[in-house]
Amino acid sequence: MSNAKEAKKKPAQGSQLKTPKAQTGAEAGKARRTEVMGAAFVERAMGSMDGFTRPLQEWLNEHAWGSTWLRDGLDLKTRSLCTCSMLAALGRSTELKGHVRGAINNGASVVEIREVLLHSAIYAGAPAASEAFRAAKEVLAEMGVELPE
Repeated sequence: MSNAKEAKKKPAQGSQLKTPKAQTGAEAGKARRTEVMGAAFVERAMGSMDGFTRPLQEWLNEHAWGSTWLRDGLDLKTRSLCTCSMLAALGRSTELKGHVRGAINNGASVVEIREVLLHSAIYAGAPAASEAFRAAKEVLAEMGVELPE
């Protein structure tokens, strides 16, 4: 291959390619995080940053919320329900509470959240599902969301 053809395929050393990650970045991720989780949630997370936790919050904005939550392929409601399921399976009730709120913000119904948590019991176990139900019910009550009979 000639040097001219190689030069067209490779960026010059030191140049930056525009990748989806570079295009979305931390600011777009923070905006998506705010859209899903709510401004108060993000303000608390960002407002409590210090020299120790700042790198984690920046990483979350860029990678979790930027490159992952901004991808095409799943709508926000489906992403939220998947996230609730995974957090239930892992027994991460603190994070689950935020994502139950996010699922409601993204259009999920209480019945859909309930069914995702119930479905997780089969694959993650009853103790994890029980904890997930407790956490979800607490958040739904705080939000004033009517529960089904």
